[in-house]
This record gives sequence, C-alpha cells and structure tokens, in this order.
Amino acid sequence: MDAEGGLGSLVHLPAAFRAPGQAAPGKDTMGDLPRDPGHVVEQLSRSLQTLKDRLESLEHQLRVNVSAAALPSDFRDVLQRRLGELERQLLRKVAELEDEKSLLHNETSAHRQKTESALNALLERVTELERGNSAFKSPDAFKVSLPLRTNYLYGKVKKTLPELYAFTICLWLRSSASPGIGTPFSYAVPGQANEIVLIEWGNNPIELLINDKVAQLPLFVSDGKWHHICVTWTTRDGMWEAFQDGEKLGTGENLAPWHPIKPRGVLILGQEQVQYRLRMRGAGMASSRSRWLRV
Repeated sequence: MDAEGGLGSLVHLPAAFRAPGQAAPGKDTMGDLPRDPGHVVEQLSRSLQTLKDRLESLEHQLRVNVSAAALPSDFRDVLQRRLGELERQLLRKVAELEDEKSLLHNETSAHRQKTESALNALLERVTELERGNSAFKSPDAFKVSLPLRTNYLYGKVKKTLPELYAFTICLWLRSSASPGIGTPFSYAVPGQANEIVLIEWGNNPIELLINDKVAQLPLFVSDGKWHHICVTWTTRDGMWEAFQDGEKLGTGENLAPWHPIKPRGVLILGQEQVQYRLRMRGAGMASSRSRWLRV
C-alpha cells in the first residue's frame, strides 16, 4: 500500500463534501458527480466500502506476514507511518463530511444510517491497525535464547506475583544440553530461593520444587526438539500434574501441601537463584511463557 496515494486515490468526494475553496469539475462534464443528495450518499458509501475492503486486505496481509516470519523493524516502522498517514487523511475526510453534512437536507434516514455505519466501521478498523503490531506479535517476541551455560544469561520477568494457592506453568522448550537442561524457570521470595523451581541437572529427572520440597517429573526434553510442557500444582494436598506435548505423563501429591506461594518475589527464566553453580545454569531456548492461572 502506498500512503502517498492516500485516500485521494480511493475516495472521490462529491462536490457537496469538498472543503471550502476546493475546485469543482466543470458543469455538465464527465467529471461531474450526481447532484441528487441520495445519489451522493450512495456513491460516498460505495467509496467508503472500497476503502474498507482495501484496509481489510491490508490487515489480512499483515496477519499472514507476521505469522509466517518476524517483520524487520524498518519495515514495521514504514508500515506504521503509512497507516498513520492513512488514518490522518481519513479523519480529514470525515471532518469535511461533518462540515458539509447539513447541505444534504433531503437525504433519507436509511442513507444517513448507512453512511454513519460505514464511517464507524472504517474508523474502528483503522484504529485497530494504528495500535500497531501488538495484536499480531511475531513468535520471536516471546522467545528467550540461552546458547551457553553462564551465570549472566537469563530472562527476568518485570511483573511480580500475588499470593497463589494454585498455578499452571506452560512453556515451549528446546534443548540439546547435556547433562540436563538446567533451570528454565525459578521464582524466589525473601527467605526462600526455591519457592518455585523447574530444574534438571546432571543425570537426574526434571524436578519441580515448591518451598524447597521436591517432586520428580516424568518429562524428557533434551533431544534438540521443541516440546510443550505444562506443570500444575495446588496447595490442596500438594497435588501436581505434568504434561508434555499435550499428553499427561505424571501426577502426584504431598508436594508442599497447604503451603501458599508467597507474593512479590523475583521470577527468572534460565537461572536457579540459590547460587550460580554451573550444573544449574540453563542452555537452550524457551518460548511462549504462560500466564499464571488458578486451577
């Protein structure tokens, strides 16, 4: 889409909708537009529908492009500027429409409602696109890459947690690290570094720690492939479940039963927070970090 063409190349305003001082076509020429107000509204509606179709096509293309691959930042910036210019031109046309609308004394209620409906739908669509790519973020925006075992490569979640009595952790993991995947997830609070920890080190199974209590999980992800894992826990009887690639592989109980997860801690991806020992550092990739949920 070329923003320089703007709405002028898509919407041809009738004479009644031109801004004051704007030149009109010569009388009785092919450039003349219908003088009947009903025809004017009908033609305006068709023009707005054309623009709406173009914007829908743009939105579809944006969704396809973002789902296929991450857009370069310079392309996103150009697209954002063009969308902004498009919206500004549209708003100018809408202002002209409102200024001249009083001239259409004979327009029917149906025409008026149709025009206003088209304008509202169009403005909502442009506003959605103008908000940026937040609704269509690339998968790369949710990915944490830890190529080496270090004590300084990690991801820190800015938001903290309230007191929890149940939770679900879900994430995509890919790791070919040996021995173990390290610590893809840890949550520490004052006085307890192992409030919640998901860890695999040495030749041990993946473990879930709650308040320094341990449960071994029947999960295997160190094969260099992407795996989707979910772990649920509830303070009621300390019950837990472990899922891998959509299949429940294990369940248990008595893991820190009746212990509430303490609030206002620090949530880290890729490091264990007791101490930075080599065997507990993560190497690999994590993607699509989950929200915390009551279960």
